[in-house]
Parts: sequence; C-alpha cells; structure tokens
Amino acid sequence: MDKVLIADDNVQITKILSEFARKEGFEPVIAHDGEEVIKRFQEEDFTIILLDVMMPKKDGFAVCREIRKFSNVPVIMITARGEDFERVMGLDIGADDYIVKPFSGSEVMARIRAILRRIDGSPKAAPLKYLAYDNLRVCLENADVTIDGQKIILTKKELEILWTLLDNRGKIFSRDHLLSSLWGYDYFGDNRTVDSHIKRLRAKLDKIPHPNWQIKTIWGMGYKFEGGES
Repeated sequence: MDKVLIADDNVQITKILSEFARKEGFEPVIAHDGEEVIKRFQEEDFTIILLDVMMPKKDGFAVCREIRKFSNVPVIMITARGEDFERVMGLDIGADDYIVKPFSGSEVMARIRAILRRIDGSPKAAPLKYLAYDNLRVCLENADVTIDGQKIILTKKELEILWTLLDNRGKIFSRDHLLSSLWGYDYFGDNRTVDSHIKRLRAKLDKIPHPNWQIKTIWGMGYKFEGGES
C-alpha cells in the first residue's frame, strides 16, 4: 500500500487527512514536527508528502529543502497563510503544490490524484541515489555530502571512497582493493595514494562533529566505515 506522510502539529487536521487518505487507498503516517518528518522520511518510503509550513523544531520550508537534497518525492505544502511570496517560496524550493487553510479533505485528495496522474503520465526522472547514516548524508550523482545539514566539499575520489565505505558499512577494504576498484590498474600497488586521500577525507569530515561514526583504520588490513552499532 502506498504511504502518504502527513506532517502537521494540529492533531485534528492530521486525523481528518488520515481518514480521507485511507478512503483513497493510502496508508497515512503522521508527523507532528519538522524533525520527525525528516526522521520518518529517512526510515520509510512515501508516495507523497503533505507538509504544513508552520511546524515546531523545523518549519515546512526547511524540511522541504532538506528532502529535496536527496529525493524528488511529491510535496504539497499546507499553510494557514496565503501570501503570494510564501506560495512562490514553497514552489521555488521544490514543492509541487500549495494549499491554503481552511481546506476540505476532498480537495487535498484531488490535488494528490492530479499530481500522481501527472507523474505517472510523464517520463520519470531516476531518483537521486543517496546513502545516509546518523547525521551524514551522501548523494553520489550530484556530489552532495552533508553532516548535520552542513555541506562538505569533496573531490571526486574522496567522494567515491566515502561512498564505497558507507555503502559497505562495517566491511574492511584493503588499500589494494580501493586502488583497483576506484583508480584502476595504473595505480595498483601505490598504497600511499589511498592513505593520502583518506587523510584529506577525514580532515574535511572532522570539521563537523560526528561522534557516532568514523572512517576507521584497521592496522595491517585497511579501512572501514564504523558506526555506533559496531
């Protein structure tokens, strides 16, 4: 069953929208503040998001910006205010539609159907492939790396090393393995290349605290991405 994420701090509104969503065949999932929205989105797959602008902890605009860093999931912004600049801002940061309170549940569902029809009837762009762990988020296609939402600028090889280690969390990669897979045979045997790139990568990542994970050296073996669960 397709899931719809309903984000609003008004319990009555979330109940009403949940009832309408169930009638449309969706499984509703509720979030009451911006941080909970991001957490839910990281843990589950959603077909569409109904996102209130005025929420505690993170407002809808900040949440939409964060989601757009790694996903093209449809987002409908909902607000009690109808100023033009807010509608323009919402659309400019990546929202697909904008609804002003008060509204009817049937209107919201009609907006959802219209957006999903438009998506289903047009060529779909491949979703951005990303990896996330704790406060780290990595998107390989657009070379986007953030820690706690702060952007980290990496070189192509630094990004590839981070992606490889993160995508295989807990697995130890020897220097020769990294050389052969990321550089090719021309560099095979020059372990100092890997060491110097790892050193620079760590220096950049360590600018922002990340106590729950690290790129760890396993002496005599190589490197691995180690999380707090290890």
